[in-house]
Amino acid sequence: MDLSMLRAKLHRLRVTEADLYYEGSITIDEELLDAAGLLPYEKVQVVNVNNGSRLETYTIPGEAGERTVCLNGPAARLAAPGDEVIVIAYAELTPSEAREHHPRVVHVDENNDVTKTRTLDVAKETDENLAPDGMEDVLIAEGPQS
Repeated sequence: MDLSMLRAKLHRLRVTEADLYYEGSITIDEELLDAAGLLPYEKVQVVNVNNGSRLETYTIPGEAGERTVCLNGPAARLAAPGDEVIVIAYAELTPSEAREHHPRVVHVDENNDVTKTRTLDVAKETDENLAPDGMEDVLIAEGPQS
């Protein structure tokens, strides 16, 4: 059984552009992608804090230092310049891998400049909620057996 775990997050980016007629994706300043450990063309979820919309797309690196965050194609209808969005990438991990996993969270200011970077410790925060070592593949059935 694999778990879908947070891998990286860019927290509260400000949308700088929305380009309806560009091929779909989200363009993000390559320095911001690097800060979060996100790769070009990686699948991400984008959550709009202003209107609650969620979408899946992939990243395109924008010019370093420009602090561009641009929703492209149909996604441009889900955000306007000035909206705050959270960009999230997930990883599929076994419970053993998840214990050793260290998601990266990057916070930015209103100009999309990095203000804080954190590396989370999954084992420290959730060790009791994961299957014990060696038990990852054991299925425990609940209720009467037919």
